[in-house]
Amino acid sequence: MSFRWGIAGTGAIARGFADALGRLPDAELVAVGSRRQPTADEFGERFGVPRARRHGSYEELAADDGVDLVYVATPTSHHHPHTLLFLQAGRGVLCEKPFALDAAQAAEMVATARAEGRFLMEAMWSRFLPAYVSIRELVAAGALGTVLAVDGDFGFRLPTTPGERLFDPAQGGGALLDLGVYPVSLASMLLGEPDQVSAVGQLGETGVDEHVAVLMGYRSGAVALAKASLRASLGCTGRISGTTGSIELPAFMHCPDELIVRGPAGTEHLHLPAALDSAGIGEADTGSVEPHDRAGGGLHHQIRHVHERLSAGHLDSDVMPLAESVSVMRTLDAVRAQIGLRYPTPELAFPRPAGENSPAPGDVQKEEATQP
Repeated sequence: MSFRWGIAGTGAIARGFADALGRLPDAELVAVGSRRQPTADEFGERFGVPRARRHGSYEELAADDGVDLVYVATPTSHHHPHTLLFLQAGRGVLCEKPFALDAAQAAEMVATARAEGRFLMEAMWSRFLPAYVSIRELVAAGALGTVLAVDGDFGFRLPTTPGERLFDPAQGGGALLDLGVYPVSLASMLLGEPDQVSAVGQLGETGVDEHVAVLMGYRSGAVALAKASLRASLGCTGRISGTTGSIELPAFMHCPDELIVRGPAGTEHLHLPAALDSAGIGEADTGSVEPHDRAGGGLHHQIRHVHERLSAGHLDSDVMPLAESVSVMRTLDAVRAQIGLRYPTPELAFPRPAGENSPAPGDVQKEEATQP
């Protein structure tokens, strides 16, 4: 069985996804949608999309009955409306992280997928990489004992550029949703939804969060710390600590090529390149891996998972469950409320600090996404 994919958006992450599709024999890239015909044509030319299926609007892509699944790679501000558009048109959807702007949007996306009987998953690609698969296996096997702490940070210094996606609140920009979602999702994967959330952050001149730290507490006694920044180059590493051992995630923690596992028996370095399949991991240092086998940088793992779930008759994921995507958004909502971060999208249910009555409306600006 072959799965026919369309891609909504033509930015860097969309290009990486198109490369990744080419690695899977049961995947076909058959269509692309953009807000402008020239960018759709340029993308289609690069990746071999037939001219007639290079759509100059997302509505045209949604109406393309030759598409089974759509990868939503538009800005965060458009994840919610575009996911609804494609689901209601009868397409399955793999939506880029962060899943939405808030938990209410995320819940509506899930409800719509279920009502339409269509596949939906957040494209939290880290979950499907060899390193993250090994993390879950090690924790499940008791290699760390009881997990008591999860730490992660992701940040780099960028010049403030008004209107650029990361610095545009109308597009859902800022460090929290674009970068902080990775360590928050790692904590969620291992510890679930926190019972307490404390956050501090600094908003920049454009109104987005540029530097933020989140402390999460759990009734079990475990804690998690996530940091994200557009103002400082952070270590971009992670660490999982338990009662009998630990796992270190070297940079970059969202797509590590190795893990350092420490326990009573000593220290072990696990070589788990993100871009390779399991069969090729042992060959990575020999020079025998073809460039094609690195295409997409590791995005193919999540695509294969989508195919496997659909082939087995499932409409969601057991690795990145829809309920958990909504849960992560609730955590991020709590952070936004505490640091005073709001997105000027009229329909968004903003979390509001005490004493504040209503959000300020604004217009949504449309740009192609280039998130990592």
